[in-house]
Amino acid sequence: MKTTAPSLTIRRSSERGHADHGWLDSHHTFSFANYYDPEHMGFRSLRVINEDRVAPHGGFPEHPHRDMEIFSYVVAGRLAHRDSMGHRRELEPGEIQLMSAGRGVTHSEFNPSASEAAHFLQIWIQPRQRGLEPRYTEWKPEPARESEAKVLLISPDGRDGSATIAQDAEVYRLRLTPGATVSHRLADGRGAWIQVIAGVLEAGGATLHPGDGASTESAGTLDFTAGGETVEALLFDLG
Repeated sequence: MKTTAPSLTIRRSSERGHADHGWLDSHHTFSFANYYDPEHMGFRSLRVINEDRVAPHGGFPEHPHRDMEIFSYVVAGRLAHRDSMGHRRELEPGEIQLMSAGRGVTHSEFNPSASEAAHFLQIWIQPRQRGLEPRYTEWKPEPARESEAKVLLISPDGRDGSATIAQDAEVYRLRLTPGATVSHRLADGRGAWIQVIAGVLEAGGATLHPGDGASTESAGTLDFTAGGETVEALLFDLG
């Protein structure tokens, strides 16, 4: 990263909360359930980043949500989603489903495999207002864009085929081959969070490993460079 670029505040993987329920192994970037850290309650509208590994045939039974934008990004294995709006879907690696809970929905998420663990990130973003109409959207990678370094997954206007969110939030998938660099311009008044999923990422003079997160609220150009292996990460640009 250039010396004039924003500096980053690092949240290391080892600092996250952890819960092991046998069928579920979960790491919490921010306070969640029985894990409470008053210094890490979220970042702007971003409230939850849970990295979950679900054992074969394990999962979350039907439960309610309201007034939250919830999406899952599948890293490995498969994730079966069902909700009270009538959606039934099995997600594969690189795909997301975004559920706007609005004034209330119920849903379940299960690992349908009998032999393979499901690895995914579950992310909650606070909506722009309460009591919205519940809705569901999806995103899956187009084969022609699989090799792109930065792809828009989620946006408030659904542009470029992205899933639509009820918040001033843009979410990008970064996928960098070894040594590759990608940039992102952060405008005045906005904040950025980067969450590394795989590989080693150089950013802001820091080295980020899988599970690490980093944030900035300073405008400028963010440059991200992959180390000696392919990097996969999610980048949040938040109003």
